[in-house]
Amino acid sequence: MNNGHTKDKSAASAESANVDYAAVPDARGHFGPYGGRFVAETLISALDELQAVYNKLKNDPGFQRDFDDDLAHYVGRPSPVYHAQRWSQQLGGAQIYLKREDLNHTGAHKVNNTIGQALLAKYMGKPRVIAETGAGQHGV
Repeated sequence: MNNGHTKDKSAASAESANVDYAAVPDARGHFGPYGGRFVAETLISALDELQAVYNKLKNDPGFQRDFDDDLAHYVGRPSPVYHAQRWSQQLGGAQIYLKREDLNHTGAHKVNNTIGQALLAKYMGKPRVIAETGAGQHGV
């Protein structure tokens, strides 16, 4: 039931299917119809600063070089790719390859984001980082 505050599921699915993901985030920082920043007002200034620095550095060759170096040394990048021969045969010839994120030093992909956040903090001169991992292990 649509109570005026939410969209029904079919409308939301249709709307999200039409998102041009190459054009996101939009000028307000939103990703699709539901994206955005939902944080305490006390954090807005820090997030605006972070966004400005990220926008400046994301295409900077020196930053990218440092990021790639950190990923190689702290994560084990590039991750190996494994050809799953038997699975490929069972599927009738489609060649299946598995990207082995489980072989990262931490055993998961989450460290990739953590390394990026720590490097941004370093470039910003910040001595501490509180980062969200996507697994609920976060804080402000």
